[in-house]
Amino acid sequence: MKNKWALVTGATAGLGLAVAEGLAGAGANIVLHDLVAPKQAADDLRTRFGVEVIPAAADLARRDAIETMMADLLDRCGAIDILVNNAVVRHFSAIEQFPPDRWDQALAVNLSAPFHLIRLALPVMKQRGWGRIINMGSIYSSRAVEDRIDYVTTKTAILGLTRAVAIETARSGITCNTLCPGTLPTPAILNKIATSASNSDRPVDEVTREYLGERQPTQRFVGMDAVAAMVVFLCGPAANDITGASLPIDGGWSVA
Repeated sequence: MKNKWALVTGATAGLGLAVAEGLAGAGANIVLHDLVAPKQAADDLRTRFGVEVIPAAADLARRDAIETMMADLLDRCGAIDILVNNAVVRHFSAIEQFPPDRWDQALAVNLSAPFHLIRLALPVMKQRGWGRIINMGSIYSSRAVEDRIDYVTTKTAILGLTRAVAIETARSGITCNTLCPGTLPTPAILNKIATSASNSDRPVDEVTREYLGERQPTQRFVGMDAVAAMVVFLCGPAANDITGASLPIDGGWSVA
């Protein structure tokens, strides 16, 4: 992936940063995006992997901010060869109490932003005859859960976006796929488990096994590095004919 530029959205920490690390380890230059430019994370990535790294900031709920960021990046990088749509927002509420402004924000960040980033990256990808688009879905791209209407809806819609892009780019050297992780060890999940353990006066390991046992048959977290490795694989030559796919990484949750 030497000399290729990868844009990863929502990449200050967590899964986005893990994906950026995986791509940097494979030799790609990285655009590290978040709401506030992640300069420290970019410096660390540059030092560790010896690749070029650009920290970028844009509010993905605003089309003008996306267009400004992409114009700047295309001018500086020449192309976004690899686009990883990872940024997400979510709100926990029953439908009848769900704030309309939070619904509009989720549609903008989780669904419209990937569309705008793809449409802006595609022309140069097509000129070069090569591109990789990876949309981050979820186990909830194919299942529902209570009190997360925005997340379930947008992650389901991402599958349709992926299929449509894959069909339109099938003969151009560009692929578009969705990865659907199960439960990752995110700070929010770890805090939830720790709180439950504290409230019930039980060991964290025991509560973790119970929490995961209700979801993933493997009874362990999906590794962020494993998701990153799949992104790297999809960007390599062995994945040239994988496009339009929805690939679960969920410890068997989707088939249980």
